[in-house]
Amino acid sequence: MKSFAGKNSPPALRLILASASPRRKQLLGELGLPFDIVVADVTEHEEPTTDPRVMVAHNSALKADWVAARHPDAFVLGADTTVFIDNTVLNKPAGLDEARAMLKRLAGRTHTVFTGVALRRATSGLRIDEGVSSEVEFKPFDDKAIDAYFRIVNPLDKAGAYGIQEGRELIIAGWRGSFSNIMGLPMEATKQILTRCGLLR
Repeated sequence: MKSFAGKNSPPALRLILASASPRRKQLLGELGLPFDIVVADVTEHEEPTTDPRVMVAHNSALKADWVAARHPDAFVLGADTTVFIDNTVLNKPAGLDEARAMLKRLAGRTHTVFTGVALRRATSGLRIDEGVSSEVEFKPFDDKAIDAYFRIVNPLDKAGAYGIQEGRELIIAGWRGSFSNIMGLPMEATKQILTRCGLLR
């Protein structure tokens, strides 16, 4: 468990991020709040034909509920992100061949990124769930561009086999909606949730 210090949160209110994602850690850290990281030991639902809104809502709640049950006095933030195109969910690829196939499928087209955010506090029965979506337009590109992209980005820990925060000039033409949502944690919605609960002012 790791703790990240900040100045804006009352010391009596503990916040836990139920995620191992370095991108979520980075984004949440930008708020200046102290928080711990506890990774939920759960099996996420990743059926490709599931409605992506249902999937991310289920998985974010699953993570938050698991951690909140073990840390009932804490506010627990869970999140889950996926990529959606052709009525199919693209989660994290199992290997580089699958990652390449995903990028080829996305090339020259627009897809949607969905994130579910869940906040829990077991002692008070607090349950807040939000869903956010953004659209991402990819450039047309070939295997050579994918090779160049893979040299600077690890696609295996990212839904859809890409991240928007680095190397985007190689594959991404533009986006609409929340940039941080595409990274994995929609900060606009997250700030609103944390403010409602008194963690942010």
